[in-house]
Amino acid sequence: MNFKLKGPVLEGALVRLEPLEHRHAADLAVSAEEDRGTYEFTWVPRADEVADYIDAQLARAATGKLTPYAQVSTATGRAVGATSYWEPRSWLSDDQLDAIEVGFTWLAKSAQGTGVNAEAKLLLFRHAFESWGVSRVDLKTDARNSRSRAAIQSVGARFEGVLRNWSRSWAPGEEGRLRDSAIYSITAAEWPQCRVRLEERVAGCMRKAAQASGETVR
Repeated sequence: MNFKLKGPVLEGALVRLEPLEHRHAADLAVSAEEDRGTYEFTWVPRADEVADYIDAQLARAATGKLTPYAQVSTATGRAVGATSYWEPRSWLSDDQLDAIEVGFTWLAKSAQGTGVNAEAKLLLFRHAFESWGVSRVDLKTDARNSRSRAAIQSVGARFEGVLRNWSRSWAPGEEGRLRDSAIYSITAAEWPQCRVRLEERVAGCMRKAAQASGETVR
């Protein structure tokens, strides 16, 4: 594949996606330890593992298979999680990206349910479909992870099935074991409707946040 993944800064109202660097480590160490109750099936480093986690993601990036981002709250300027483009695929031409996965995603407990996830997906999907011209974006998660599956479905992705023994398990105590992965996708034909849905969700979260802070809502 001759297509070169370049991960520009993706700017939203709630979140700014910045190419992952070691300067994000201190914030990510704090974010990862807020409340680990939602990370049962997800690869999220402990505070003292963040530097190695970033090294691992940057090593994957060097192979061309991954473009990692820090999710930075625009309200605080702090990195509150991470996400990535993953597994680029070119089928019709080496110079055209046909499909990409969005994965390696996690958020601090305080950022969950605030619209950050929805807007991050909006930014990633929009860049993939409208700048790279992909035909498909897919997302996978441990088939047992009901929280993650609900979040994926909420951004408009369609469930395609369960791939058995598809990838390594990240669940504690399951080192060296494989997991079943639930796979979801959005196609280029579905993107316009999905985009509207995500924009409406983000706008709703912004209105809710404004109301909570006593700001005037239009």
